[in-house]
Amino acid sequence: MERNAPKKAVHFGAGNIGRGFVACFLHNSGYEVIFAEVNDATVNKLNSNKSYKVIEVGADGTNEKTITNYRAINSRTNEAALVDEIATADVVTCSVGPNILKFLAPVIAKGLAARSTDLSPAAVIACENAIGATDTLAEYIKSPENTPNRALLEDYDKRATFANSAIDRIVPAQDPDAGLDVKLEKFYEWVVEKTPFKEWAVPDIQGIKWVDNLQPFIERKLYTVNTGHATAAYYGYTRRKSTVYDALQDKDIREEVKNALKETADLITEKHGIDEEEQKQYVEKIVRRISNPHLEDAVERVGRAPLRKLSRKERFIGPAAELAENGKDCSALLDAAEMAFRFQNVEGDDESFELAKIMEEKKPEEVAQQVCGLQPSEKLFPQVVDIVKRVQADSNEE
Repeated sequence: MERNAPKKAVHFGAGNIGRGFVACFLHNSGYEVIFAEVNDATVNKLNSNKSYKVIEVGADGTNEKTITNYRAINSRTNEAALVDEIATADVVTCSVGPNILKFLAPVIAKGLAARSTDLSPAAVIACENAIGATDTLAEYIKSPENTPNRALLEDYDKRATFANSAIDRIVPAQDPDAGLDVKLEKFYEWVVEKTPFKEWAVPDIQGIKWVDNLQPFIERKLYTVNTGHATAAYYGYTRRKSTVYDALQDKDIREEVKNALKETADLITEKHGIDEEEQKQYVEKIVRRISNPHLEDAVERVGRAPLRKLSRKERFIGPAAELAENGKDCSALLDAAEMAFRFQNVEGDDESFELAKIMEEKKPEEVAQQVCGLQPSEKLFPQVVDIVKRVQADSNEE
């Protein structure tokens, strides 16, 4: 049974991606958006301001959109109200970072448990830079810890439909006085798998591309946009560039980025049957996008969280491991990973300090396993061990 109330979406995370990308699309599609956020100041600001602007910038000028029809709830201090909203929401989305998903699961589980099975199931879509993020969130939600009433699982498909997604939009650091307004690039891509919606219509959200097989889109985006962006940032950091734009004006760094993306293109075209010329044009478009002078972004900000970015399914080790297993060249990706290993003790980034501690205390083989999730039996393992040895040796000489 459909409910006759206006369309409603609960979105976790009122950061720049949440306000500027996901909530903007939901607003444009006629949803009331309830932001679930832990930051009191942000919650108060959203509730005391009835609108904010999304500013899209590009070489051909700027566009402005005004976002209205939203509320905010502090998910830490007002859980009961949030549970009520989830219980009657049409859509539940999040953009909080893959490592935070486990903290959202308890309240989402309570909201879904309180949901009437007479309603259409809520569409749950995690909008994160990670492969299978919604699946990960669903596992947390359905765990015995968060869903102790195991009988609920028998008809859980009447409570929620979980769909993985891939999002692609560059959102730089914002001006300090921007308030709630968000500046981002004009280009976007939001791809969501439609196969989970077997018995129900997909949510009416304008701008989403619904596909049967999401993996090619996720890997193409992660291994092109994120690999390219991070490669430029880490090389830029080691060579004392201030922004990604500055880094890409350096022809040597630009070449390193292109080399890394040539390797990921080899993997993507062969694995997913994507046309080589199409991927080549996609790579060229991505390099232009991350070189956008209107989206200058500090290399420290783009490079933050090196432990996550060096992990097994992420932008360097993920494609490099597959290429190595297939006997293909992955040297440029490994060079970029080495730059990420050198991103240590960077002010404002806890993971960079944790990386430095691991590199100081662990043997190279332990680092390759702990940080990169590699097993000694994998072909990439000895190559990563060599990188770690090199970085450790340079640190000892300083």
